[in-house]
Amino acid sequence: MEDYIVSGRAPLCGRLAVYGAKNAVLPILAGSILGSGAVFIKNCPRLSDVSYTLEILRRLGCRVEAEDGVVMVNPASASSWRLDAGPAGEMRSSVNFLGALVGRYGRAELPMPGGCRLGSRPIDLHIKAFREMGVSVESSGGMIYAEGRPRGADLRLDFPSVGATENVILAAVAAKGITTLNNAAREPEIADLCGFLTAMGAKIHGSGTGTIRVEGVPRLGGCEYEIMPDRIVAGTYMCAAAAAGGEIELENVVRPHVEAVAEALTRCGAEIAFSGDRALVRMRRPLRSPGVVRTEVYPGFPTDCQSQLMAVMACGRETGVIVENIFENRFRIVPELRRMGAEIRVSGPKAEVRGGALKGAELFAGDLRGGAALVVAALGARGESRVHGVDYIARGYQDLAGELRSVGAKIKQE
Repeated sequence: MEDYIVSGRAPLCGRLAVYGAKNAVLPILAGSILGSGAVFIKNCPRLSDVSYTLEILRRLGCRVEAEDGVVMVNPASASSWRLDAGPAGEMRSSVNFLGALVGRYGRAELPMPGGCRLGSRPIDLHIKAFREMGVSVESSGGMIYAEGRPRGADLRLDFPSVGATENVILAAVAAKGITTLNNAAREPEIADLCGFLTAMGAKIHGSGTGTIRVEGVPRLGGCEYEIMPDRIVAGTYMCAAAAAGGEIELENVVRPHVEAVAEALTRCGAEIAFSGDRALVRMRRPLRSPGVVRTEVYPGFPTDCQSQLMAVMACGRETGVIVENIFENRFRIVPELRRMGAEIRVSGPKAEVRGGALKGAELFAGDLRGGAALVVAALGARGESRVHGVDYIARGYQDLAGELRSVGAKIKQE
């Protein structure tokens, strides 16, 4: 496992293009198995989680090709509904294959999902919804077993879970009858999945709202589809500029997707201006406290950017508060930031962050977004930091060191 070596306090200057969204492309790739013809997915990022997913598709019997940001998946030769514990056990998003395989075959076997250790992330909502759709789902020995053709149903999620919403949609497009999903997640990645499936011939209404209605169809075809920009990558770049100082321009940004992060950073003293699909981020004054920031479901502040914002706050000289409402273990980077001299007090879901002059340190990434946040903190710290756990970061960032180096960061991988 390689490390990042970061020398802090080098202002950023230049332009960065935001690539395709990890959280959109993974369920879309799972959904590709529902078609009868080839799909061509453009703006596909080079991530380890994408590589794992492509390997899963190959093991299921699909023909897969990837070149220059375009992935082709032809599921015509697919014949298996079983996922082994190899690549499927590495990712939380492998659970999306439950809905896709049940939709195609009326059965599925797969390992319990892996991924970052962010606390309790049960799939109870998925199982409950599938059972209401007439699918028998059981778990035993670390495996999930599903049997039965899904049928339309009137469903309501107890919580607007992104994963459960995606899984229900993937099963519902091939179900007999109409499925109405209430209290659905509204994240942009849900709308992107619906857009992809619609391009294949699915009949979906209400994507991006709390009520999604899916009319099952007997057959889906192939399509071409372009993945939305990654709003979490864009938010991470914004946080990097705030911590390090300087000025960067981001290309391929959807303003509503990053509005909550931009608003929090503006309260920290950043100047952020949008024009079309571009965002100019300028930091010309000392960091201020953003006050209280609460993570929420979309369109609120995203939990996937909470660690990065904490790193920015630790680089400042005032006190602010973060309240984590989504995952109970999103504060795993607190001990690492304390190594750098940050003063952070945690009480349940609340973290009080008192900024100070951070110093370089040896740091250990324990999850994807926390690892990116440690890089952000290192960019704003005095001296050199070594960030262990690059493999975590590579799950969701396409050559983070190279991208940041292109805008003046002093960072290398070794």
